[in-house]
Order: sequence, then C-alpha cells, then structure tokens
Amino acid sequence: MKQLPAGVGVGFKPEHFDAIIADPAAPIAFLEIHAENYMGAGGRPHAQLAQLRERFALSVHGVGLSIGGEAPLDNAHLARLKTLIQRYRPESFSEHLAWSSHGEAFFNDLLPLPYTPATLARIADHIAEVQDTLGCRMLLENPSTYVRFEESTIGEVDFLAALVERTGCGLLLDINNVFVSAVNHGIDARTYLADFPLEAVGEIHLGGHDEDMDDNGAPLLIDAHGSPVADAVWTLFAEVIARTGSLPSLIEWDNDVPAWLVLRAEAARAAAVLARPSRHAAA
Repeated sequence: MKQLPAGVGVGFKPEHFDAIIADPAAPIAFLEIHAENYMGAGGRPHAQLAQLRERFALSVHGVGLSIGGEAPLDNAHLARLKTLIQRYRPESFSEHLAWSSHGEAFFNDLLPLPYTPATLARIADHIAEVQDTLGCRMLLENPSTYVRFEESTIGEVDFLAALVERTGCGLLLDINNVFVSAVNHGIDARTYLADFPLEAVGEIHLGGHDEDMDDNGAPLLIDAHGSPVADAVWTLFAEVIARTGSLPSLIEWDNDVPAWLVLRAEAARAAAVLARPSRHAAA
C-alpha cells in the first residue's frame, strides 16, 4: 500500500460528486470514504468512486470493525473489507480505538475502552489480524471520550505507542478528538500532543464539535462533525505541523453537510497551514 500524499483531503459525500468533478483546481490531494458505505457489489456509489479513484488518492476509514471489542472480529465484515481494499487499492486504511458491538448487538457509536494490559493485548491481536488479512499496515485513530475508567492503568498516549510498537501499525491523529477529550477531562491538549508518537502518524483528521454542559455545569464538547473546525483546533494543528512538516490532513464534515464551496474553503485553510515553513523542514 502506498502512502497518502502530504496534502489536504476531504471526506467524500455523494452530493459533492458533480462539484468535485467540475473543480479541477480544488486544493484536494485525496478523498476519504467510510468503508461500510461501499460494501455493496455495485450501483451508484461504486460508479462514482471508480471515477474519483482515477483522479485522487484514496483513504478508506472503517467505523464498524469494533477493533476494541471483547469478542473476536467479525469474519464476514473483515472479508467485505478485504474485498473493498482489493478493489480500490487505497493509499491508506484506518479504524478507531473503540468498540461498537457486543454479541449480536451493533451500536451506532464508537464506545470507549479501559486502558489496561488485557485490553492492550486484545487490541494488538485484533490489529495483527486485520493487517494480516488485508495485507497492509493500518492506522488507528485516537478517540474522543466523555468518561474515564477507574481500572485504566495506562495513559492513552502510552497505550497507542505500545500498540504501534507491538503491531507495527500507524496512527491517525484526530486533533479535534484531542481537544474534545482534553476539555471534557480537564487536561491540557498541548501536553497530550507533546507526548504523542508523531513519527507514527500517517494521517491527521480535523473536524468540528458541538459545545454543551454536563450535569454539573462544566463544559462538555461533543465530537459531532457537523460544523467548521474550531479556532483552537486550527491552532493545535498548526503547532503539530510546525513540528512534523506536512502530513496528509483531512477535513471531516459528516453531518449537516455543507455546500462544496464551504468544504473547499476549509480544505484551503488546511492547505495554507501545510504550506508554512516548519521547524521540521528547518532541521
């Protein structure tokens, strides 16, 4: 599997297809799709994606593998995923550090995990199975969280770094998730990012969040993907890029999807950050 270009991507939405095709000057280096939307055999989704694949690099982002679940991975789901990967040969495949199924029940959410040695061993086994089945390195995305587990004995950054070391996987750094979790748990996002294994990052995600309050009146942020990227997240993004140099960076906007020109403007803003001189380049 080749690497994504170190430019800006957007999450592809079918309502943008005509505008993307008619906009060859858009500052877009790659497109990302949700794997589960393309597990059928044909139809309009595949017709559009096949045409776009001729022009753009492709990132496939899974949301239903439940890689953190206690049960074995769903072999049927994994087989469908393998078929999709073989069909389009994307430059990247990623999934979430989360679980979303239990027995025969499937939840429309990405649920958090306790960070313990047992959880680490189970997820490492699942990642190894995915990589062996797909024949490629996968990226694992850091979560947005709203609760913490008393039984957790490993910090999230250390947990992710250990998975990289054990499995050879890469990481997808979602900077909005970092900011959301930092506010919700009263920690410093910059401290989290200072310890993050940036050398393992193969893609960055940028998205919007909703602001709310918890039952005690404290700020509560929701990773909603339905609004522009917040200024605080742009600032964190610029600080990361100053350290790393350009990395593949995606604008996520999955809900209340805007007109193409609005999404294009967010992509152009990300491209401007990637174009700035960095300490990495100077070194």
